Amino acid sequence: MSPKARLIVALDVPDRAAALALASELAGHVGMLKIGLELFVAEGPAIVRELRERHPELEVFLDLKLHDIPNTMRGAIRSAAKLDVRLITVHAGSGAAHLQACVEQAAEASAGKLGVLAVTVLTSQDLLACRQAGHTRTPAELVKIRAQLAAEAGCAGLVCSGQELEVIAPLTPELFRVVPGIRPSGAALGDQKRVMTPAQAIRAGATHLVVGRPIRDAEGGRPQAADAIVEEIATAL
Repeated sequence: MSPKARLIVALDVPDRAAALALASELAGHVGMLKIGLELFVAEGPAIVRELRERHPELEVFLDLKLHDIPNTMRGAIRSAAKLDVRLITVHAGSGAAHLQACVEQAAEASAGKLGVLAVTVLTSQDLLACRQAGHTRTPAELVKIRAQLAAEAGCAGLVCSGQELEVIAPLTPELFRVVPGIRPSGAALGDQKRVMTPAQAIRAGATHLVVGRPIRDAEGGRPQAADAIVEEIATAL
């Protein structure tokens, strides 16, 4: 896998025009586009289809973090498979039956092309946030438990903070380990709590990095910001 293929840019923008402009700027500089809730709720499946048509060289990661009863999640996976996306997220906290249902449906609906990623613990959550949500485990403990669950369910990969990679990478050698909350040195943290630089995350065992604001809001140019991160990934490999 090339360094560029490991970089996923988050299209965290409010509408079609902004998404298409950002994708066009970054085509050739990143490997995958991530469509999250803000853009998907605003524009629906049509934006996924248009991006796939305009930029077939860029794979799409549909980050909807599904969390519902297994039958409903199966239906959502079937619909996602029709959009020709490469990855889709579900919450690992849904449980083993939910994850297995999604994996089975993805394999059936896409002939194995659509990969299910299990979201372990959001990178905006720290120990206090987990306690406030009623968890008695630390974020690191929750991530380890849910990573093992994802592996047992046959998920293509998982989403986690870079800070847990040292523990879970040896437990999930065959899985994608997709890490958001990436901040180049000196970048603002925003609402992220558990962050790493690109090089730190790759050296710790990340297979893919999700980067949003440091590229989207880059003062020196978005392609240049993406290229700098790709270079940092290459150096760390």
